[in-house]
Amino acid sequence: MGALASRLAAAAAAGGPAASGCECERRKRKRPRRTDEEEEEERSDGQAREAGGPRRKKLKSTSKYIYQTLFLAGENSDITICALGQEWHLHKIYLCQSGYFSSMFSGSWKESNMSCIELEIPDQNIDTEALQVALGSLYRDDVLIHPSRVVNILAAACMLQLDALIVQCGEIMKETINSKSVCSFQTAAGTYGLDSVKQKCLEWLLNNLMTHQSVDLLKDLSVGLMEKLISSPDLFVMQVEMDVYTALKKWMFLQLVPSWSGPLKQLLTDADAWFAKHRKESCSCGSFLGTDQGEKFAGVFSHIRLQYVINDLVSAKIIEQDTIIPPGWLATVYKQQWFSMLRTEQDNDLGPKEINREEFEVHSMRCGRKLAKDGDYCWRWTGFSFGFDLLVTYTNRFIIFKRNSLSQPCNGAVSLLPRRNIAFRLRLASFDSNGKVICSRTVGYQILSLEKDQEQIVLNLDSRLLMFPLYICCNFRYTSAEPKPELDEQPVDGEN
Repeated sequence: MGALASRLAAAAAAGGPAASGCECERRKRKRPRRTDEEEEEERSDGQAREAGGPRRKKLKSTSKYIYQTLFLAGENSDITICALGQEWHLHKIYLCQSGYFSSMFSGSWKESNMSCIELEIPDQNIDTEALQVALGSLYRDDVLIHPSRVVNILAAACMLQLDALIVQCGEIMKETINSKSVCSFQTAAGTYGLDSVKQKCLEWLLNNLMTHQSVDLLKDLSVGLMEKLISSPDLFVMQVEMDVYTALKKWMFLQLVPSWSGPLKQLLTDADAWFAKHRKESCSCGSFLGTDQGEKFAGVFSHIRLQYVINDLVSAKIIEQDTIIPPGWLATVYKQQWFSMLRTEQDNDLGPKEINREEFEVHSMRCGRKLAKDGDYCWRWTGFSFGFDLLVTYTNRFIIFKRNSLSQPCNGAVSLLPRRNIAFRLRLASFDSNGKVICSRTVGYQILSLEKDQEQIVLNLDSRLLMFPLYICCNFRYTSAEPKPELDEQPVDGEN
């Protein structure tokens, strides 16, 4: 921990703002004020009891009476709806609330004069229970929808053009996204045109894919959706880029062997064993992504930022041993990194001088860290960093960056240039048990210029919004931007 962090910790120990904490005074919940009708009813009941009479019984609400008498019992029905082997004895005046039936009855359609209508149900998501809820919603003020049934009811609501029910389904989906429902919700949102739900699912996946991995989630993610996640600049990465590669390797194994079952901690071992067996049995010396089985995954793996995988010796050896990535891709990245190192060493590249947001989002280093509980932390991410030894400290609600040069030991080469620049974006978030963001903070797209061994506070967190575990995701650029070959030009078969 650096001098700045030590001073902050000492201030906290002496009774500074952080030591005092933030206490929330408990207050008694006020009793809601009763309406005039409720007060009048209570007075009437009291007078009845004093007179020795019975207490007044509450009458059945009009909405409930309509639902039970007209919808469930079908009294005075003037039309019968048949679908999926079931009949509903209903009323045209209520059905006309639906755009579907309103058009049917008001136009020149043959059904406008029929007393019994057979509905064709082309959507497999629609079943009799969903139709029961959708048709019943025309006879009542509120509808109770269980999250496990929301996709089926949404399908029925869309077919019958029930706008209010569609909106209600969308809100329920957004509030109940979790690892088991997110993929089905995302697919349904795309099918039925709920763009806000689709975006909410995508945001959930970007936040939870790396922070809360699960076997079921990795099984459910399609190739197209996974490519969208890995290519996104908003993917919340934990640890380093090598962990993105590892997650994709596990995901690809589950796509190829969907019958696999077991705990998450066993998944990587079994995936490595499966790919090792494939290498041994295969007569080809090329990469797995160049095979018939692997070619459909090549687009997803092309979005791994390989320059931040091969900058660590252990990771580079694993990549070479796995032979999943085509050698041609790796050769291009090795060459690119070599020239970046030469430019830093011989041209005295001080680092980024300005930020091109589009370039930064695609080519920056992605890394992250989980802080399980409040306390003091100091760490560095592994890998060659072009002489910029960045130490990150969390203490007393502050996050501090330090350019370490001479004050602390370092395993790699350290630049002794008087000043170096670093471009960064910093995001923090806490999640509830379902992966929903509770609180978050962002420091985005800044350039920090540091002298040797200089420390700089980059974020001061509000204790009222601070919840643990706390997840930190960072994007960095240590060197100035340079052109990068398009991956479309890289050979997939690995022969060149």
